[in-house]
Amino acid sequence: MTVPSPPEDTPAAAAPVLELDALDVAFGFGPRRRQVLHGVSLSLAEGRTLGLVGESGSGKSTLAKAVVGLVRPSGGRVLLDGDDLAGARRDRLATLRRRVQLIPQDPYASLNPRMTAGEAIAEAIDPRRGKLYAHRDEVETLLGKVAMDPDAADRYPNAFSGGQRQRIAIARALAVRPEVIIADEVTSALDCSVQAEVLGVLRDLRAAGPLTMLFISHDLAVVRHVSDEVAVMSEGRIVEHRERDALFTAPQNAYTKTLLASVPRVRA
Repeated sequence: MTVPSPPEDTPAAAAPVLELDALDVAFGFGPRRRQVLHGVSLSLAEGRTLGLVGESGSGKSTLAKAVVGLVRPSGGRVLLDGDDLAGARRDRLATLRRRVQLIPQDPYASLNPRMTAGEAIAEAIDPRRGKLYAHRDEVETLLGKVAMDPDAADRYPNAFSGGQRQRIAIARALAVRPEVIIADEVTSALDCSVQAEVLGVLRDLRAAGPLTMLFISHDLAVVRHVSDEVAVMSEGRIVEHRERDALFTAPQNAYTKTLLASVPRVRA
């Protein structure tokens, strides 16, 4: 299927913090080579939340992994304030990667069962000297930002629900003081009431200060709730990228229209 290019009325913004420039990702070699991302270009300005939507298998999570360095692009650039993460030398890559943090999809697999919540957050604050006793005040402050009690610092992951684990994962990402947070399907493994709690935490964090976030989800209602602008992905390509209200009320691309029509509760 030939996918049309995005419309020209993509969101205008200041100089981007995060910019994807013609990003390609392919897996395998020779006849088994499979192209997953095709020349993806996106930009995200400071303090903005970009929602990335598309059907399962469209390439959203591959894009997230490419941004944080878990997947190596086969072409293009991942620019963070002008620094190319994809092309960085190994001696600089660890430092650059701390500037963009991934909140993973699975709250049960994302925390080390042998570390308390406080130890996990303290390690993110200082990977070399991440002792809880040395960073307790900051750890408790971070837990408070995600609506967790200070005593959560001394408890292990098996003491928490899925929603609480996801909030701890958010606190751990914030501990690094990243320039960009990538939230990859962070509510998909949670039931509706717990989803609302996690989304409420993200809403409060956005209200408290500049939070630059790429929010990836297949749930259009959730994306509409948290995003300033929305990009639609199909078969590894961006087919539409517009301000949130413009996209939901007057989509231009045929695939976007079909996607919105499949979920009546978010139709204009």
